[in-house]
Amino acid sequence: MAAATAMLDEIHEDLPVQPNDTNAYTLGRVGNHNVVLACLPSGQHGTTSATAVAIQLLSSFCSVRFGLMVGIGGGIPSSDADIRLGDIVVSQPCGTHGGVVQYDFGKALHGGQFQRMGTLNRPPQVLLTALARLQAKHRLNGSKVSPYIRDMIAKYPQMQQEYLPVHLFDELYAVGHHGVITRAARMINGPAIHYGLIASGNQVIKDGLMRDRLRQDFGAYCVEMEAAGLMNHYPCILIRGISDYADSHKNNTWQGYAAAAAAAYAKELLEVVPVSQVAQTKKAQNVLSTWGMLSNLYVPILNV
Repeated sequence: MAAATAMLDEIHEDLPVQPNDTNAYTLGRVGNHNVVLACLPSGQHGTTSATAVAIQLLSSFCSVRFGLMVGIGGGIPSSDADIRLGDIVVSQPCGTHGGVVQYDFGKALHGGQFQRMGTLNRPPQVLLTALARLQAKHRLNGSKVSPYIRDMIAKYPQMQQEYLPVHLFDELYAVGHHGVITRAARMINGPAIHYGLIASGNQVIKDGLMRDRLRQDFGAYCVEMEAAGLMNHYPCILIRGISDYADSHKNNTWQGYAAAAAAAYAKELLEVVPVSQVAQTKKAQNVLSTWGMLSNLYVPILNV
């Protein structure tokens, strides 16, 4: 929440919300877009908590068209995906998957087999078009993620210690089930951006073997805990900064920088989304009108 707020071009005054809305919001502007920021309650994680936050947000802000799920995740390095701490993974459709796969939803079968079921929706077309546009800009001119992080630190110097580790980009190894994997230093001075599948579920993964199975089964680049609860009901895209390798060495050291990198990418993405296209996109409440009987406590609208 702090990193996303620091990336705003302008912070707006608070507005009234629905009586049953317990979220805490920050309102502001990125480029020509007005945005509302919300985060999970302290200490609460998982798909259910993410869904509850989104439902309440959309009950109070009913003009929202789409959402960006911005945060941290565990990287899944492999021989063909040089994913490192501080990198960014963005959910992008691949094969039969819409960008996010729920790895823990399915049937337990005889003999310890697990049959995964169902698929999750693709991001809305306006965001997929913006992804293509931003990828093209990056090939021509590079990413603005590092400059945006430097601007954040200049504006909020107190964030430097937590959000800009002194050992940045000195991490040259990842721990896999075959032990430590040593990797050569990169030529780029900043985070790499990876587009592909993100594995989502309700458990924290600190096991290199299970992490590697997600790569083998799905080709996933990243694992996280919230997206699976929203993708089929809420038009959004997932942006995750890599803060660990989802193994036994998992710690909090890189969480600040990873959060800032994801927030900086989200800012870049919004800057290439034309306002005219947003105006032509259906409101999220229209996509979620079928949630009307979900609860008498919430208005059936999800806006971000």
